[in-house]
Amino acid sequence: MRVHVKLFARLRDIAGAAELTRDLEPGATIAVLWRQLATDFPELARYERSISSARNADYARMDDPIGDGDEVAFLPPVSGG
Repeated sequence: MRVHVKLFARLRDIAGAAELTRDLEPGATIAVLWRQLATDFPELARYERSISSARNADYARMDDPIGDGDEVAFLPPVSGG
């Protein structure tokens, strides 16, 4: 199945793109997708414990399943005041 990925802020900088497309096995979760991205872009791995994820514009957990054509977004922690 094919999914669309959106990356924001520092994650986008690491990957060199704001949007990517990835092919995954049916039944894959957001965590599986994240691990694939971290394999392709090893610097992403250090953000695994602090990122937020969304599936089709709704916040989602890393163990949520992904469907064909879904859009998954990864957002790093935000700081500021």
